[in-house]
Amino acid sequence: MKKEKPQSIRFDYNNMMSAYVGKKEGFTAKDLLSVREKARAAHAYVKENRGTGMMGWTELPYNQNEIVSDILLTAKAVRRKCDTFVVLGIGGSALGPMAVFQALCHLRHNDLPKSKRKAPKFYVEDNVDPERMQSLFDILDLDKTIFNVITKSGSTSETMSQYLIIMKMLKDRFGDKASEHIIATTDVQKGNLIKIAKEEGLKTFYIPDGVGGRFSELCPVGLLPAAVLGIDIKALLKGAAFMDRACRKPDYKQNPALAAAALQYLAIQKGKNISVMMPYADSLKLMADWYCQLWGESLGKSVNNQGETVYVGQTPVKALGVTDQHSQVQLYTEGPFDKVITLIGVDNYRATVEISGGCEQYPSVSFLSGHTLNELITSERIATEYALTKNERLNNSILLPEVNAHTVGQLLMFFMLQTAYIGAMLDINTFNQPGVEEGKNATYALLGRDGYQEKAAELNARTPKSDEYIIG
Repeated sequence: MKKEKPQSIRFDYNNMMSAYVGKKEGFTAKDLLSVREKARAAHAYVKENRGTGMMGWTELPYNQNEIVSDILLTAKAVRRKCDTFVVLGIGGSALGPMAVFQALCHLRHNDLPKSKRKAPKFYVEDNVDPERMQSLFDILDLDKTIFNVITKSGSTSETMSQYLIIMKMLKDRFGDKASEHIIATTDVQKGNLIKIAKEEGLKTFYIPDGVGGRFSELCPVGLLPAAVLGIDIKALLKGAAFMDRACRKPDYKQNPALAAAALQYLAIQKGKNISVMMPYADSLKLMADWYCQLWGESLGKSVNNQGETVYVGQTPVKALGVTDQHSQVQLYTEGPFDKVITLIGVDNYRATVEISGGCEQYPSVSFLSGHTLNELITSERIATEYALTKNERLNNSILLPEVNAHTVGQLLMFFMLQTAYIGAMLDINTFNQPGVEEGKNATYALLGRDGYQEKAAELNARTPKSDEYIIG
């Protein structure tokens, strides 16, 4: 029997080209040729540094067989023991698990009866708003809840404050059996959480070296929650490997992620400082949130690799089709020429809903009868693409044959490789986050953490706010 060829996502950049979007805004084949060598160099850089430094994520589709087996066994035990699974994390520790959950589980997962969802309810606590945390306590049955605390450093204030609160609740309830209700995901050696996990006897998974938070969805950070939810994590990794292999060639004409990077690089040089991510599927809504961290935190840098001040980056914006056709698209079609819009489409949705007949006396309503919501959402995506192009607005499309574990794995790897390529083209450190660290350090100082006295003095010396500029 002939083996079925895996479904492949498609990158369509017609509407980035001058033949479609116009000579003023669009790019020519000559424009792309002008950055071909820079793109080749970026590809070579990524290839040469695979698996080293902070590029350990490139090997995740290939080097986790034992880890996946452990995750699957643990996930099976979790599903048997609990009715609610809660992730405590922030940034990449939260956005990735949330995006994959939204993409691959029932869109009303937590509202389904257990017999239909066949997996625990799932919550991700990625903020420290006290009202939000209290609301979680109001719905949890601790007897049937398992928590997954995720932080590589073990000193992330938001995550560890949640851990302290939850662990006290568990110890008050279960005594020395509290550890049965928490799984830790952290660094194998460094940081506080690994020490705490050993002291408390927690089941622990490890975040590999060279895998930063925003690149961590394909390691235990994302794989454990996905497996608990019954998602096929082997297919997710196979999809990532499929895309990785599709991007092995150094020619942007044969490498979708490299083509996407080269086009965004050209757009940045042309003053397009906003990247809009607009999926036309509720299942992919949170993929745009995940992309926003990946793109913004990786590319927003004040200096390049030579230490020169450059202030580069592209502001990521999340949108949802068709919802934001009624809120944001007016700006995109007629506002400033400072954006690139990426539409994500789906060929085959996992459900078909027919539009009923009726209202024949109102032709502007009845014309919908006999069609499907599938046709409507696809038509609206194509119409938005047309309106953007007609108004000479740069746009491109990523098209998924359907939303499944394999295509989602492809999408994740596509965006991570695109980010790595364009970071290399911009000659910046794609994988650090000094701007984030400044805010973290100031928070530590404000809360009196030992060792941050100098930062506290710096904060105390800042210019006091004037009442003149405060109203109310």
